[in-house]
Amino acid sequence: MSRLKVAALAVATLCALQGCSKNTGVGGEAGDASATTVASNAEFAAKLNLKDAQDFEDAKRGLVARPTGKIVAADGRVLRDFEAFKFLDGAAPGTVNPSLWRHAILNEQIGLFKVTDRVYQLRGFDNASITLIEGKTGWIVVDTLNTRETAEAAMAFARKHLGDKSVSALIFTHSHIDHFGGALGVISPKDIETRKVPVVAPIGFMEEATSENVLVGTAMGRRSSYQFGKDLERSAKGMVDVGNGKMVVYGTFGILPPNALVPKPRQEMTLDGVGFVFYNVPGAEAPSELTFTVPELKIYCGAENLAQTMHNLLPIRGAKVRDALAWSNYLDQALEQVNGIDIYIGQHNWPIWGNARIKEFITKHRDVYKYTHDQTVRLINAGYTPREIADMVKLPKSLDEYFGARGYYGDVRHNVKAVYQLYMGIYDGNPANLNPLAPQDSAKRYMDLIGGADKAVSAAQGAFDKGDYRWAAELLNHAVFAQPDHKAAKELLARTYDQMGYAAESALWRNAYLTGANELRNGPPKKGISKADLMDLLMQTPIERFLEAMAGSLDGPAADGKNLKINLVLSDTKESFVLWLENAVLHFKPGALASDANATLTLTKGIFIKMIAGTAGVKDTLLSDDLKIDGSKIDLVRFFSLIDKAPGTFPIVTPK
Repeated sequence: MSRLKVAALAVATLCALQGCSKNTGVGGEAGDASATTVASNAEFAAKLNLKDAQDFEDAKRGLVARPTGKIVAADGRVLRDFEAFKFLDGAAPGTVNPSLWRHAILNEQIGLFKVTDRVYQLRGFDNASITLIEGKTGWIVVDTLNTRETAEAAMAFARKHLGDKSVSALIFTHSHIDHFGGALGVISPKDIETRKVPVVAPIGFMEEATSENVLVGTAMGRRSSYQFGKDLERSAKGMVDVGNGKMVVYGTFGILPPNALVPKPRQEMTLDGVGFVFYNVPGAEAPSELTFTVPELKIYCGAENLAQTMHNLLPIRGAKVRDALAWSNYLDQALEQVNGIDIYIGQHNWPIWGNARIKEFITKHRDVYKYTHDQTVRLINAGYTPREIADMVKLPKSLDEYFGARGYYGDVRHNVKAVYQLYMGIYDGNPANLNPLAPQDSAKRYMDLIGGADKAVSAAQGAFDKGDYRWAAELLNHAVFAQPDHKAAKELLARTYDQMGYAAESALWRNAYLTGANELRNGPPKKGISKADLMDLLMQTPIERFLEAMAGSLDGPAADGKNLKINLVLSDTKESFVLWLENAVLHFKPGALASDANATLTLTKGIFIKMIAGTAGVKDTLLSDDLKIDGSKIDLVRFFSLIDKAPGTFPIVTPK
């Protein structure tokens, strides 16, 4: 039977079992897979060998125990429900891309796993993994998950099954929060100091780890809810995966400063009797990152330069754009570093056993990034724009059919745009795009030209009925931005996003589409990411990062013409700064206080951070003995009133 006949039979079967949208009328049931989407997913399934069992054998190999129940925060919030994804079983429903469904089932192989003698992994407690390497006296812990709560639960689970060993060393592979945010759930600062526990990280770790989460943390946190499907139900019509792991947990975040840095391209180090060879690989997946081998155990850890998925060159949540060429070069070097290595482990997904398979895995990833880079550059030089290149670059068959580098997390279409941005910026060279109208302004004019939102919806319905969802989304987006109270436009756009999400192989694209649909129906969230959950992290952040963030939060128009100068004294850290407004810009300088300051604010670093984060209460400020104001209190209030307090709940799929 031909693949097309198989696809057609699958469509008929799925429609009979679960129903399909008829694609008629705006008021159809939200969340149904249309016949077009079911057919598209069935055709997708026919192109891939989804029954390949090797990944399933690897993902299940070495299981010691699987967690049950829930991880609950101190305030009662359920952070991780280990039964939430039990629906991931059997054949893919029409509402999930079959390749993503397969990957989601693989990521649902969670628990404590024995990788080899003296090496274990805790997978599925969060989106990243903890690796445990047995040293002479205790556990060498590699990465600490996203939150204190998940890290505590994972370590307790490991001790329950492996014995109550102490942490003898800690390694942070890189500067992304899902690899260090749970540090305080693994070991305390006092324990590190008392027992002289080494904490290893790549050079630049603290600077990069803290800066990313302060300067644009509010916007990035808001957009991360789209990328990771934070507010979606866990179901076949909601969030099924995040590509590089099962789910991202939003709990209490912290950090520990390293006391042993890796600045060299290659650096040997012995930790608790175990020899490591660290490789410093900055500027690819993260600005600060390391990989390593443990020669005696024949293990290579690829950190996050490698995972069982194509990665992002620019995450859709936002980040600094990544260098695909540097990334591919690091992986080329890794091919030599794994000579004699029998086991690959990453800090996401599952391991690989066998040197030949490891080298194939690294080679495929190397060439995915190199091909994406080179073909984008070729088309840039031929005069094509980012949106054109995104439709033109297709991976060769040898790379496209390799499951270990498919686009479950990253995606070729937005990775080529990242390469373009790295070299050419966001402007595509067409003067029409040099100073375009704001989305709401252009949308209103398009609607006037079309003859109103009703006509746009009618045209979009025709596109929707034909399965032309990209065009339907473009038309309806204009209609919603021009007339945000147009219920038919919002509902049809939500249904369009449903279909685009159901067909997406990338978990992040699926989550973004379905979150957009959810917010069109229910509005943006009432609360943003809690700053209180970040306090352990923020307390380790240099005060300069907060002052930079304050400058980036200054209401420039309101500050125009105002000349205020404030002395800031941190009584506990013995730091002092002068902050002043000039040309509606907030400047700061450390050192001697200004004699002509309007006011001097003396307080502890903790109280200052709470004030900036918006979590300070009356006891922290008015009733605190650790806060003192000299000079004009009115001017001090005027100064701080110019700093915007963004709640992180701004609308995305509707006008602001």
